[in-house]
Order: sequence, then C-alpha cells, then structure tokens
Amino acid sequence: MLDIKKIREEYDKVKERTEFRGKGDFDLPEIRSCDEERREILASVEAKRNRQNTVSREIPKMKKAGEDASQVLAEMKRLSNDIKEEEAELQRVEDRLHDLLLRIPNLVDESVPFGKDDSENVEKRKFMEPTKFDFEPKAHWDLGTDLDILDFDRAAKLAGTRFTVYKGMGARLERALVNFMLDVHCYEQGYKEIIPPVLANRQTMTGTSQLPKFEYDMFYLPQKDFFLIPTAEVPLTNLHAGEILSEEDLPKYYTAYTPCFRAEAGSAGRDTRGIIRQHEFNKVEMVKVVKPEDSWNELEKLTDNAEEILRRLGLPYHVVTLCSGDIGFGSAKTYDIEVWMPSYNRYVEISSCSNMTDFQARRMNMRFRRKEGGKPEFVHTLNGSGLAAGRTTAAVLENYQQKDGSVVIPEVLRPYMGGAEVIRPED
Repeated sequence: MLDIKKIREEYDKVKERTEFRGKGDFDLPEIRSCDEERREILASVEAKRNRQNTVSREIPKMKKAGEDASQVLAEMKRLSNDIKEEEAELQRVEDRLHDLLLRIPNLVDESVPFGKDDSENVEKRKFMEPTKFDFEPKAHWDLGTDLDILDFDRAAKLAGTRFTVYKGMGARLERALVNFMLDVHCYEQGYKEIIPPVLANRQTMTGTSQLPKFEYDMFYLPQKDFFLIPTAEVPLTNLHAGEILSEEDLPKYYTAYTPCFRAEAGSAGRDTRGIIRQHEFNKVEMVKVVKPEDSWNELEKLTDNAEEILRRLGLPYHVVTLCSGDIGFGSAKTYDIEVWMPSYNRYVEISSCSNMTDFQARRMNMRFRRKEGGKPEFVHTLNGSGLAAGRTTAAVLENYQQKDGSVVIPEVLRPYMGGAEVIRPED
C-alpha cells in the first residue's frame, strides 16, 4: 500500500511511476478526491468537537449563576447529532479510500527498465550455455511417462487437469530437491525454517497484496473465509504483521517448503502439458524482513541465494530484470531466474526475487524501532522462490536425460536419493 501522504504531496511523481507500468486505471484522481473529502469532514468534526468542549465547560457556570442554559443545551444536542452524522460519513469515506489504496500497485524503482511485456525484460547475467544433445531430446512429460515416475492420467482422474501424480523415483527426486534446497538455505545461507499453515485468512492474503486484486486466481474455502496459499510468501511475510520489531531483531530470514495452489484463471492454453503450470505444486520460498536502507543489497543477496541452487545442480539459467510492463503488482523491482528447458527451446521462470519495499509492511502494519528511539518505521520485505520444486524436477529430467531414455541424477542430489545415480524405467 502506498503512503497517502506521498500521494498527496508528490501526486505527479506517483502518477508518472504508476503510468510507467503501462497498464491499468489506478483511480489516482478518485484517491485524491477521497482524501480531500476525508480531510474536510475531519476538519469539520474537529471544529464541532472543539465547540462542544468549549460550551460544555460554560454550562455548569451558567447553571451556578442561575442563567437559562436551554439554548446552549439545544445547541449541544445539535452538535452531538451533527458529529455522529459526520463521523458516519467520515467512516464511509475512509473505507472507500482504504479500498482504493489497496488497488494501487507499488511504485516501480527508477532502475527498472521500461517495457510493455516480458519480451522487453533485460538479461542481467547467464550461467552455462543451453544444453546440447547428440540425439532428439524428449520433453519432461514424455520422459516422466516413459520412466513411470509421472502420471498425468491418474492425476486427471483424481482431481482434473493441471495436477500430477509423482511415483517412485519421481516422488523421491522432488523430495530430494526440496530437502537439498532447505539444507542450503538453512545451514549455509542463514534462513530459519518454518512450517506454516497452507490456509490463510482474508487479512493475511490482503497483507501480501493477493487481495483484493487477485482474488479470482485463488482457491477459496467459503465456509471459513479461508484461501489456499498461492505461495509461502503469504504466511512467512505475515508472521510479524501488526508488530513493532526492534532494530536488533533485523534482518529476519525465513524459508519454508509448502504446497502452493493457484487457479491460473488467466492462463488458458499456456504450458498445459507437463508440470510447468499446475493448480497444485511444491515450492521452497525465501522471505526477508529488513531495514529500509538495507533492502536493495538484500535483493541482490536473495537472488544469489536462489541462483546457488541452480549452480550446484548444474542447470543452465539466466537472470533477467523485469521491465515495467511485466513486474508484479506489489514489487518495486524483480529479478526472474529462468532455467533452460530443452522441450521449449527457451528459458522458463523458476524463481522470482522481489523487493516489495514498504508496500506490504504498510498493508500489514509491520514496523520496527531504531536503537536511538524515535517513531516506529515500516520495514521492507523481500521474497523469492528458492526454488519452484516441480519446475526444477522438470528441468533436471530434461537437461540430464540420456539417449537411452534414462536420466542422470545430479551429484548433489544423490545423498538424498540413497546413492542412486541414474533413473531408469525399471526403477
């Protein structure tokens, strides 16, 4: 959520930075109008309260002096009724203003390149060259079926399209990846592991800006007004919602493995085969809660933490800076890490690392107080996939496949897979 004071005092700059995204009508004129109306009503209420306080002090004096206070009492009654009416109107306007502010995206950082869509994202760096084969490589959905480790037909029978049943070495491979990722993040990179709920209430979903804008992309449980989380970013970032942390508490690094759930309402026809775009998928998430002055350096470190997983797996990837037309609603700047997928003959997103600045912290009222005192300040929050496990499984299958249809297990995963080196059909 943006600071209304910033919108009020830097309206033209805020308008320019939101329009820089190149899409959407962000209702900034209505926000300014609502803010002006709120301030006018508030000024009127405060003036009437001051009058009420002044007059109420005179009434006992008038009665003591034997004066007729009936007109003054009648005025007090009118003032009281007027205040109640204006306070009700003030609440209505404030609710409307709050709802409008929830629908305004974060301001894009000045370092973000301008562009209309993902075709104009800018490559920042690359690791390894795309995998080359001396045979016709298979797509991961064919490999998984031939190896009898991925079962899409039975998943469709159980739940429908965009679900997968992992079997045998397929299940073991995905579990190995999750454990490997968590071990690196926790034991080497300083993250604290969390096992959070995978259900979140409306307030929690609003705090990380999934609501109200993306409600139709969520799986909803109406009987409890709960949502299945689309990412562990939601519970991890909200762990300290409504709290005032001390400066000594920061930074906080959290990581979690969770299943994630997305309706994918706007992705009809995209990546329908395989395990790239699923309604339910496994992911390891990283979240940081930091001081404002540290957040840009922390974004670089966060991205490197995610890249380290791919480097150790020996998977080709590159990092791109998302342009203004592709960046997420709550992000000030995002790096996407994209892994090479031979079946697509292109890079595919496997992690998205973002600095949300104070955008989420304002929505969930998460602040900290400095050692030297002063007023509490909003923290900055960051998040990144470390990594999407299903997509990593797909990338391992495709990049490590052999001519005979088997798949070599990356060396770093073998201790997690009982020492197995290759996945073969008979496994």
